[in-house]
Amino acid sequence: MKSPLSLVFCLIATAGAVFDLHAEPNWARFGGPEGSGRSAETGLPVKWDAGSVRWKTTLKGVGQSSVVNWGDRLFLTNAAPDGTKRWVHCLDRQTGKLRWEREVAVAASEVIHKMNTFASASCVTDGERVIAFFGRGGIHCFDLEGNPKWSRQLGSFPGPWGVAASPVIDGNLVFQNCDAAGECSLVALNKETGEPVWTAKRAEAERGGWSTPVVIETSGRRELVLSGESGVNAYDPATGRELWFCKSFVGRGEPVPIFAHGLLYVVSGLAGNTYALRPGGNGEVTATHRVWDAKRIGGRDQPAPAVVGDFVLITSMSGILTNYDAKTGRIHFSERLGSPVTASPLTANGLVYFQTENGEVVVIKPGKTLEIVTRNSIDAPRGEIFRAGLAPIQGQLFTRSRGVVYCISDPAK
Repeated sequence: MKSPLSLVFCLIATAGAVFDLHAEPNWARFGGPEGSGRSAETGLPVKWDAGSVRWKTTLKGVGQSSVVNWGDRLFLTNAAPDGTKRWVHCLDRQTGKLRWEREVAVAASEVIHKMNTFASASCVTDGERVIAFFGRGGIHCFDLEGNPKWSRQLGSFPGPWGVAASPVIDGNLVFQNCDAAGECSLVALNKETGEPVWTAKRAEAERGGWSTPVVIETSGRRELVLSGESGVNAYDPATGRELWFCKSFVGRGEPVPIFAHGLLYVVSGLAGNTYALRPGGNGEVTATHRVWDAKRIGGRDQPAPAVVGDFVLITSMSGILTNYDAKTGRIHFSERLGSPVTASPLTANGLVYFQTENGEVVVIKPGKTLEIVTRNSIDAPRGEIFRAGLAPIQGQLFTRSRGVVYCISDPAK
């Protein structure tokens, strides 16, 4: 007889098989429909080279936001190197040509880390509006033709790090993580007007917070989950009331927790144990809901985990890939990919795509030993840095360096 936990894993695997039959029409937010980097696309390129680049577009300024889309409209952000000007760009998916561009002026820029930019948060869209967040530059809403709908300032965001948390649309609300090295909050705005609906005060973070919230459903209720400096919190999406808190082992909560198998898989930014926890609790749940924890290998992390079947794959910023058993946390292997990795991975059709900072993409087939399916390069010029996540859109892959956007098509098609 199977254990209850084994039955859960079997049910999840079956549900995942059904999910794979229907590709999502739009990659409309950071991390895609679930915020997890999981795609239902089954026909994405697996092997490519520089000849597979259908088009590339150079934009003014620099940025690290990932590409999102609605139909043939691609949205992303850039900023002047000094942060005094920030832009929302809309590109044509098929040609890469600029459809429209809107500028946001900033009187006094915040301080940012040398690895950050003033345009690192990804846009979010629901097919009627596109919303972009720029930290001290505010949060701004446009219609899909670029006409401004509303703008709002959300704080001064003190500290030496800057921001990177992306907005999330859920029903009629927009959620924005406003963690900083100072006063911190999670806010919900009316997506039609930008008016505040609720604000959840958060403990001041020593280093700031860069994680994007995710909405999950568990134990018959919906939870808004956000990782931060000291651990993971869950809130009621409708009211902002805190539901539970699980303490982490170390600080820097930038990697997004991934929900799979009824568990949240969590990585902190600083070197320290990774862990899995069961959501659905109340109050302090560290002792009661943490299912396992395991040693991290490779030092600091920024990418989110990738969960495929019974495997949890985590890359360090130094490019070391570690594969954990999803049920127990036991380490299957730990191997170098070859280059630093700061972008969160993409999971599609049973494979995991890891993009390195030099633009190479290593495609992995998860298993108890490392199996590299392909190593792909678009021969980007030396010095281009890739820190945004890959976006799978209508059978193509979209990536960007700090200043250039690339469309990659399967050369066999």
